[in-house]
Amino acid sequence: MPEQAMQPELSAALDRLWRQHLPQIEERVSLLEAAGKALTGERLADHQRETAKAAAHKLAGVLGTFGLMKGTILAREAEMLCAGDADPATAQQLTAIAAELRAVIAGRT
Repeated sequence: MPEQAMQPELSAALDRLWRQHLPQIEERVSLLEAAGKALTGERLADHQRETAKAAAHKLAGVLGTFGLMKGTILAREAEMLCAGDADPATAQQLTAIAAELRAVIAGRT
């Protein structure tokens, strides 16, 4: 089968996979939002930090798979923030990244 003939099939398959994984992707962004809110109130527990860090790591991979490189970059930044110091500036950055991720995801759907 010629490569051009495969493009619509590949695109359709990626769209199906996107729809299938979208709830999980959105849940991972929600975890980042919750971590940002908890950081704002200086009550981010260690397990919540690790959960948010893992969610950011997984987002970086899956968003790249779907060609959302800006999302991958943002998720990697969120992962680094979750691994670093907990302060008001970090909370603000994490909240802003989560909002940007929502916009990137909305642009794909």
